[in-house]
Amino acid sequence: MKKTYINGVGCISTQKTFDTVFLEEAVYNQKDTVFTLVKPEYKEYVSPAASRRMAKGVKNGIVASALAMKDSNTEKVDAIITGTGMGCIEDSDRFLKNILDNNEEFLTPTSFIQSTHNTVGAQIALLMQCKGYNFTYVNGVVSFESALLDAKLQIEEEEASSILVGGIDENTDYTMSLYKLAGFVKNDQETPFDVLKETSTGVVYGEGASFFVLENERKESTYAQILDVEIINSLEENEVETEILAFLKTNNLQISDIDAVVLGFNGDAHFDSYYKNLARNTFAQTPQLYYKHLSGEFNTASAFGLWIASKVIQTQEIPNIIKVNSVEKPAYNTILLYNQYKGKNHSFTLLSK
Repeated sequence: MKKTYINGVGCISTQKTFDTVFLEEAVYNQKDTVFTLVKPEYKEYVSPAASRRMAKGVKNGIVASALAMKDSNTEKVDAIITGTGMGCIEDSDRFLKNILDNNEEFLTPTSFIQSTHNTVGAQIALLMQCKGYNFTYVNGVVSFESALLDAKLQIEEEEASSILVGGIDENTDYTMSLYKLAGFVKNDQETPFDVLKETSTGVVYGEGASFFVLENERKESTYAQILDVEIINSLEENEVETEILAFLKTNNLQISDIDAVVLGFNGDAHFDSYYKNLARNTFAQTPQLYYKHLSGEFNTASAFGLWIASKVIQTQEIPNIIKVNSVEKPAYNTILLYNQYKGKNHSFTLLSK
């Protein structure tokens, strides 16, 4: 059975995660409830004429995938697999608004065509002329993990040797206004926000696109090996530790073998207790990292978490801005990522140097 290696990464996020080494320009924004994207120079990757017709999620996906391909020195992949929670919500909003504004008459189909969730994967394939397997997972907060699991299985079974995998989500003013009404987003009056010390519900939202070139061979550009990915729909707080121990045992590991754990703290006091229990007990002697205070929460934020973990293994350094505790290890060779949202859709991802 073939092994799965991360040989290239590309990330567009609410931080400067391109043209940098690793978060040296990161800023912890504690004032805004919705983070805005740090935009790359789109015209370097997409012609201005085409760019004007593209939603920002599509453009971010194209740039992040191009960065990952360049990073891995790969020109062609066998498959493109993407994960997204909300898809191209900007075009969906635009099309629905046009329906209302025009009394359901004289509608142009452009926004509707570009609003489908698989638009990002399709546009990347068109630009790369990739005619292979192209699939998009829309599974809420495990959309990216579903894509990752699919890619890993295909490489293990030798159905593909090189796969581009990504997680993309965008936010819009209208959708965020609905989320605020529903109580999903923090109240503006509660600033400054401190993700690790929050006592209120709701989260700070973000957006972004993170892509990874997965291949069946080690290269000079290799970041890490993906050992295992697991998704569980529902767990009680007291079941998480047992599940993690079983997950590690499957891979012939135990808690002491984990050099760092990346936890999905998002500042929602109702559900961050899942992470706090692990931080206080199971991983008390393990370096703990978090990332959603930099990226914001969104359906595929865990892809940003994987980018963080990959960079830690590659650089063997943990920037202070992502540290939860002060525990350190001499080397970071095995990293566990754990994420959940509102107590549902738990995911575990295991990386090794």
